[in-house]
Amino acid sequence: MISARPDPCTAMAPARPRILAQIVLAVNALCVVPVAAAQDQPPPEAPSRAIDYDVRIDAPRQLRDLLENNLDLMRWRGNPRLDMEQLLRLVRTTPEQIKTLVATEGYYTPKVSADLDTSGAKPRALVDVEPGEPVVVGDVDIELRGFVPFDKGSAPIDAAALRNRWTLPVGARFRTADWEAAKRGLVRQVAQSRFPRAQLLDSSATVDPDTHRALLKVVIDSGPDARFGGLKIEGLQRYPASVITNLNTIRPGDEYNEAVLQALQGRLQDTGYFASVEVSADMSSVIASQVRDLKENEGATPQPPSGPATLPATLPVLVRVTENKRKNVALGVGFSTNTGARTQAEYDDLNVFGKRMKSNVLYEQKHQAAKAEFYLPTTTGGYNNSFGAGYDRLDANGQITRTTSIHAKRAWGSPLLEKTLTLEALTEQVTIDDLPTTRVKSVPLTFSITRRKLDSLVQPSRGYIVNAQVGGAFLPVLTDEKFVRVYTRGLVYKPVGESGTLIMRGEFGAVGSKDKNGVPSTFLFRAGGDQSVRGYGYQQLGVPVGSAITGGRYLLTGSAEYDYWFKPPWGAAVFYDVGNAGDNFHDLKPKVGYGVGARWRSPVGPINVDVAYGKAVHKVRLHFSLGFTF
Repeated sequence: MISARPDPCTAMAPARPRILAQIVLAVNALCVVPVAAAQDQPPPEAPSRAIDYDVRIDAPRQLRDLLENNLDLMRWRGNPRLDMEQLLRLVRTTPEQIKTLVATEGYYTPKVSADLDTSGAKPRALVDVEPGEPVVVGDVDIELRGFVPFDKGSAPIDAAALRNRWTLPVGARFRTADWEAAKRGLVRQVAQSRFPRAQLLDSSATVDPDTHRALLKVVIDSGPDARFGGLKIEGLQRYPASVITNLNTIRPGDEYNEAVLQALQGRLQDTGYFASVEVSADMSSVIASQVRDLKENEGATPQPPSGPATLPATLPVLVRVTENKRKNVALGVGFSTNTGARTQAEYDDLNVFGKRMKSNVLYEQKHQAAKAEFYLPTTTGGYNNSFGAGYDRLDANGQITRTTSIHAKRAWGSPLLEKTLTLEALTEQVTIDDLPTTRVKSVPLTFSITRRKLDSLVQPSRGYIVNAQVGGAFLPVLTDEKFVRVYTRGLVYKPVGESGTLIMRGEFGAVGSKDKNGVPSTFLFRAGGDQSVRGYGYQQLGVPVGSAITGGRYLLTGSAEYDYWFKPPWGAAVFYDVGNAGDNFHDLKPKVGYGVGARWRSPVGPINVDVAYGKAVHKVRLHFSLGFTF
């Protein structure tokens, strides 16, 4: 039986048959036996003749990499001060060093041999390793000390859930790195909520080489619980404190929770007022108290704090910010197969009559737009209110649409569950061929909700995202035609094997009104393009009018794509898209597009290049997109 503890770094003695030996296992995976460690120092006397040699290691690949990176026999190659006598000593000590190293990977009964072949022109060290059966975890004993309600009404720690999140379960191969990571992770989980001063009191791993089982024991002490205190702000100069205080939902007396601090930090970063934000619990008062206790109890045996024996700590919430420049200008260029080459200019002023202003001018070959929006400071209820105006011109498939609008918007929630309510007043002009220009005015109200559950908001590979919208123009005020509109879209990412991802997309939309002609075309539906049905031009699928394609009352599309990452971040894709838009359900005859593509997970987001065949038009089309859009 072998007992492993995390403190010292010593050598492992070989186990004798039926004799139980107690040893201390190395914490560091690179720990070596004392003889090998002594090799790290230069020889006391310069050798009479330096020697060059080769090394051949015959071992499983994962162990061969470990040995090549850490064996002294490898590290001393090419050293001009090494002579034959020292080389022989290295070869003799190599088996014991290998046993220590492979034990960190869970192999405690290896067969190891090391010889020096001097028959050739250059000496060659021959190392052979048969790791044997790996040691697996046989039992895990997690002892929790403290972890009881401190105040009436407080909930106890969920011990069962804590044990279920242990990352080195029964049956797993016992590796030193995994063992250390599991202990750190357990303490981290406890410290993230309510017990920031939790600590690891003791841990041991008892390994039986005969049965190839490891018995693990961990003792965690909660320490005193903690509660939040007041808010402390550092670094604020140009902007009012309400920019921060209105976003703070943490109240004095709330139980400590690291996730709450991270959420506040994220909300502050999203405001745009700050170049950097750091939100943490101010531990200075606790540290000062611990220093005083140490001085008062100097010479006494220290005892770890445990549960109700210690009063809860009050930790102020510390917010450190670095303010952004008040005015910022950004220029950009780009290209899209939907709307062509693009130039863009943005101007951002963080204090225009006490409000943040963001303005944007966009020029694309088929699309031009200009807008300005003013953002009010976030309210104490977490609402982000804004208002603005804009102009938009789109030339797509024979229809030229010019839209002028003013709007007011309220947004709330989080990036995982986002909600918006938008009220617009717009006028629209539509020109098709030589037909008279039509003009429409409307005041629609739209509610939108987006649910995200993804492993990454920039480069997702697992999870889903769903958006639903409902709205319309309900009153005959500055409105030519009353209408109701619903729209929903969903996107699902599902891993397939170790290197594949299945992406499925679908959308549906419908507009109800007495007369379609009075409904703004921006609220009707067209399909086709990079983010719709590939193989067709941007908004090429819809209702034909003259030589143009106009929007329809209904939309239905779907897509299935398989991405294979043969050499991350590089991948290839195959896809099948189907869908259409029309004024009636029976007009939604599916248009099919399919093809292949190349993928690159760039630092700024995924870059997709697709070659798609539009079956209905018998044409091949190239599609290019940058970033994850929804």
